[in-house]
Amino acid sequence: MVNRLLPAAAGFAPLPRWARLTAAAVGFMGLLPGCSKDDTPATPAVTNPARISVPQAGVYPEGIQWDDANKRFYVSARAKGTVGTVRDDSTYTEFGKDSKLISTIGLNLDASRSRLLAAVSDNNFNPSVQNQATYRKLAALAIFNTSTGALSSFVDLGGLRPTQMHFANDIAVDKDGNAYITDSMSPIIYKVDLQGTATVFLENAQLSGGTGFGLNGIVYHPDGYLLTAKTSDGTLFKVPISNPAGFTTVTKTQSLVGADGLLLFDNNTLLVVAGSQGTVFRMASTDAWVSTTATGSFATGAVNATTITKRGADAYVLYPYSATAPRFRIVKAVF
Repeated sequence: MVNRLLPAAAGFAPLPRWARLTAAAVGFMGLLPGCSKDDTPATPAVTNPARISVPQAGVYPEGIQWDDANKRFYVSARAKGTVGTVRDDSTYTEFGKDSKLISTIGLNLDASRSRLLAAVSDNNFNPSVQNQATYRKLAALAIFNTSTGALSSFVDLGGLRPTQMHFANDIAVDKDGNAYITDSMSPIIYKVDLQGTATVFLENAQLSGGTGFGLNGIVYHPDGYLLTAKTSDGTLFKVPISNPAGFTTVTKTQSLVGADGLLLFDNNTLLVVAGSQGTVFRMASTDAWVSTTATGSFATGAVNATTITKRGADAYVLYPYSATAPRFRIVKAVF
């Protein structure tokens, strides 16, 4: 309508018929409901699965770590002496293997240094290896290159106390790359620096489990101390990096008997897997871990849950079942 009211001399020449038809067609198409980009189906957001069942027999994994860069879990193998990976589709792939890895226990992924650290022990759980020379004597730290899967280092720990029984269990890594490893059969925390030098970081009778398991899970707090728990009676210790002999007992009212793996979810929240209680406890502290209280729990049931890892805003618990079970599970903890 506008074009027909304006004279051609004013510079507004009538559009050719083909152009008018094209413009009309475009305008009509714009009215069709299927042409709106708002109606395009949205790509569903990727969510973390509630559980992953892994059809891999006889692994009995003890340790787990989430590898965010490669979107996979690392799992140890108490019954096979290997380290494997698990994808969300339940695919299990062998990652690292060596004859020295009789049983791999706790894991720690030091992603910034491309290292996967594994505690190595022998409690006669690997049916392919029955070696009295290493039974309850082997305690070691294996370090893998995460880019190649190669075993880059194997550090003997039990040799520091050759007359004692040993079970290297869990690992924490501080900001400088030093690794701290608990021994469940000797009242010891070992330290291994980036050069591979092993020392006894802390040895004290209070860390002993008596006839049961002593220290188990361990984590590093960025304020410069370790938190570690004793399986036998659930005692939780705070160990300053700069003064390990000045360790203290964290005051609590919640029983943590059976404490296994630990996860420092944030600076004030610690998740404790108490396998014998069939529960993961969420513990909180407002006084720099002088004391702690339970703020939630997640029931695992009778699946011998061992440890836990952080994946984004979620935490995943490892259900190893038993050495002969045809599968194990990785389950999201909901508090």
